[in-house]
Amino acid sequence: MTASLYDDTARAAAASVIRAYSTSFGLATRLLGPRVRGDVRTVYALVRVADEIVDGAAEEAGLAAPAQRTALDALEIETLDAMASGFSANLVVHAFALVARACGIGPDLVTPFFASMRTDLERTDHDDASHDTYVYGSAEVVGLMCLQVFVNAGRPDAPIAAPAELVGGARRLGAAFQDVNFLRDVADDAGRLGRDYLGVDGAADRVAVLDRIDADLAAAAMTIPRLPADCRAAVWAAHDLFASLAMRLRACDEPNGRVRVPDAAKAAIALRAAVRVAVERRAR
Repeated sequence: MTASLYDDTARAAAASVIRAYSTSFGLATRLLGPRVRGDVRTVYALVRVADEIVDGAAEEAGLAAPAQRTALDALEIETLDAMASGFSANLVVHAFALVARACGIGPDLVTPFFASMRTDLERTDHDDASHDTYVYGSAEVVGLMCLQVFVNAGRPDAPIAAPAELVGGARRLGAAFQDVNFLRDVADDAGRLGRDYLGVDGAADRVAVLDRIDADLAAAAMTIPRLPADCRAAVWAAHDLFASLAMRLRACDEPNGRVRVPDAAKAAIALRAAVRVAVERRAR
């Protein structure tokens, strides 16, 4: 009874994070089936907590970079220990460990994520190689964590590895999401954080990044129909939302302007995704 109550409390604590922080990702997760919805929100919660250490709340609380590094290292150690033991006194970490153990999310995905978060405390400018490494750890592995949930949540047997074709799609979708966010936040990253992830120098570089985003989105779209049925609408909604952002970035007259998709347009994207999957199901 006590263990079950603690697990449920940890899951509820993790779910509260996405409600407070994310409208776009939160909207997409509402389209997930109940089998996977809570687990994906838990993955988001751990990622958000780590991001707050390097990008916001920790600095505002007065932590200098060395103290932020200490806090991030401690969170990584606590997460890996909880994944091994099945328990943490940190409710978000505990909830994540439950998901990781049930769905086959291992240190091979968690460690690169924390490495990229650590990079934010150590490096301000990126070349092509460091950009790719950073994006893998900060975004692609998060997509792979979610994919492990899609494939394994609710399985009565031991978790399995996701099919290779789905792995490629998850990575490219995560990369597209991250590059869109880099372009949207270029002014804030440079002004507030002193960071340059893309090295964009002029219109031609910006177009090249947008072309890469479009290619990644197109490749990811080819794999979405192969996802479990109760995940497709949410992933289509997220895909189409970022495709809309990329289109708005391409049309934006001010390269440093932060574009957004209006709430009504977000709702329309979500509705189209749900209808699309419903039509596909009836056609089969």
